Amino acid sequence: MKQDLIRFVLEDIRRITALSLPEWDPLIRQARSANLLARLAVLVRTAGLLENVPVQARRHLESALILAHAQDDAVRREVAHVQRALNAIGVTPVLLKGAAYLMAGLPAAQGRLFSDLDILVPQARLAEVEATLMLNGWATTHHDPYDQRYYRQWMHELPPMLHIRRMTVLDVHHAIVPTTADLKPDSAALFSAAQDLPDHPGLRVLAPADMVLHSATHLFYNEEFSHGLRDMSDLDLLLRHFSQTEDFWTDLLARSRALGLLRPLHYCLRYCRTLFSTPVPAPVLAAAADAQGWSGTLIHRLWLQVLGSTHPTARRPGTALATLLLYLRAHWHRMPPALLLYHLCMKSLRPRPKAERSAEA
Repeated sequence: MKQDLIRFVLEDIRRITALSLPEWDPLIRQARSANLLARLAVLVRTAGLLENVPVQARRHLESALILAHAQDDAVRREVAHVQRALNAIGVTPVLLKGAAYLMAGLPAAQGRLFSDLDILVPQARLAEVEATLMLNGWATTHHDPYDQRYYRQWMHELPPMLHIRRMTVLDVHHAIVPTTADLKPDSAALFSAAQDLPDHPGLRVLAPADMVLHSATHLFYNEEFSHGLRDMSDLDLLLRHFSQTEDFWTDLLARSRALGLLRPLHYCLRYCRTLFSTPVPAPVLAAAADAQGWSGTLIHRLWLQVLGSTHPTARRPGTALATLLLYLRAHWHRMPPALLLYHLCMKSLRPRPKAERSAEA
């Protein structure tokens, strides 16, 4: 029988002590596929269980720890480059997602591997920010005229920027959802509540409640789910950490209502409880559930299919269909119907860039 072992052990890391050597093979494969091998290694080490891991599997965990440490150093250096460039023009970038977790010293940074750096800047300074970054070695990507229009007119970010020497990718956001989306969180409210990093002057991160809401919105209103289980693990760790602060749950509910993000919060809390037994107070869970709407049962079944390992050793029947339906749902929420139809026609009918065709040859 296929088993989602990575989800099983993330719920309670002590379960690894009961695994046989043959079970470690699919577990490592699933963890690597979900971009969670380094996090698994960190959790095993933190629990003092590394010596309980068979030596054949331990080598994979130790290698993942080395890789995660190297990436942490690389991200810190890249953040410093971005900070120097933008502070020079009086812009204090707000770090998002993985870089924010790392620079703020949050548990969600432990063993978290990611491929690009995300920042949030005021939309009024966007052109100046882009010009400054280009002067400092970053270049725009997605050169097709329609792609450029898509990002600059309808999305919440510039086209990804690639540094010409270091080959690092930087995503510059001015909002946390596309401008055409049906969700309309106020970016000004996010900036006003953002917090300075005492150990890193010139950098900011979202407030705790906003950080959770951004992560939840990014996952549950995105069209790509290959890192869904990793993002759920992030949310679990964020909630466990921030809930140690008095009034966090009250603030989280109030903030979700003020920003119009109660529904993504509902999904976040429901699946954190389901997947990782995150200690969410029952009244908070019930209050957030008011936003689930008429499609709650169907959406619940779809998310349970998608929020797991995508590796063939754990993939269940129906996952491909669930992924397709949630992909269509994400686009439905990102654009009004007429614009969505236009966008899908443009994407399907225009010739693909030569580089894409060559990559498949």
